[in-house]
Amino acid sequence: MRHAKHVYVAMFADCEFGRVSQLRSTISTNRSRPVAKRLILTHATRRSTPTFIVAVAFAIATSSAGADEGGVSFWAPGQFGSFSAVPGEQGWAVPLVYYHVSADAGASKNFIVGGNLTAGIDAKGDLLFFFPTYTFTQAVLGGQGAFGVGWAVGHLRGTAEITVTGPQGNTLTEKRTDTVSGGSDIYGLGTLKWHDGNNNYLAYTMFGAPTGAYQLGRLANLSTNHWSIDAGGGYTYLDAKKGHEFSIVGGLTYNFENDDTHYKNGVDSHIDWAASQFLNEQVHVGVVGYYFYQLTGDSGAGAKLGAFKSRIGGIGPQIGYFFPIGKEKGYVNLKGYWEFGAQNRAEGWNLWLSLALPLSVGN
Repeated sequence: MRHAKHVYVAMFADCEFGRVSQLRSTISTNRSRPVAKRLILTHATRRSTPTFIVAVAFAIATSSAGADEGGVSFWAPGQFGSFSAVPGEQGWAVPLVYYHVSADAGASKNFIVGGNLTAGIDAKGDLLFFFPTYTFTQAVLGGQGAFGVGWAVGHLRGTAEITVTGPQGNTLTEKRTDTVSGGSDIYGLGTLKWHDGNNNYLAYTMFGAPTGAYQLGRLANLSTNHWSIDAGGGYTYLDAKKGHEFSIVGGLTYNFENDDTHYKNGVDSHIDWAASQFLNEQVHVGVVGYYFYQLTGDSGAGAKLGAFKSRIGGIGPQIGYFFPIGKEKGYVNLKGYWEFGAQNRAEGWNLWLSLALPLSVGN
């Protein structure tokens, strides 16, 4: 798997990467009544990407490094969050997601990054995701369908000790720092959502196309340099009367080979979850988390470290705020994750700031 929080941007897609899409709510102003009578949110992840924006799910390659090539996975853990499966407003929305990641692994841990054998990794990145999403007016398989395409601009920095061959054929180790600024891969996310009382259900599929800034041998890249396909499902419990909310989304990622390094990541699994409570008509607070686990080993001529399977977990706080824009509602969400239990992956923290604005605003 890849290592450090994606020194690549692979994602998501809120799925915050991509999922934080438009929301609209009808709020009760009578304090003796439920906090929220109706809440509708479309979470567009690198993902996200897709998630939050999806996920962005799209995989922001800056997500915790993992056992995939370079310790980086297509899927950026944390893309999906609160209200993931709740149907959204019909029409167009353009979720925006700012993503910051900081992760490192000690010199005792080896990774293959851009074709280089490295000792340790220190990765930092800042990315801004755009994920235009259209929610269909006609029902699809009895549910609400939506499709979006996402892209990000950002800056990444990667530092590691790399092994090189000297002029006499001897092996040398040197510390190097590479940076890159530019555009990410392109991510596509399709969702179907069904609503039944307090229960909401989600099915999604996502892909990543290798169009971002990439250079063989560089320690920091904004692309995974290979195609990826991800699919999964999710559930949201939303009690509008009591203000309780819980969401969970799980999926699997299949990765194609990186033609430049001849490295093929294994099949990855991931779970994102969130729980929150409304404090009043506009504000909800809670906790978010994720777990990423590589199911099958890496392969190909470039997989010099063998199967290199990875895993990592993350947990942290979140706060969301609904605000009026004419007759519509905008939404902003801030959440952060501290990581733990990393194997063959860099470990650190990451922060997501998501903004969803309606494209048509009534007066």
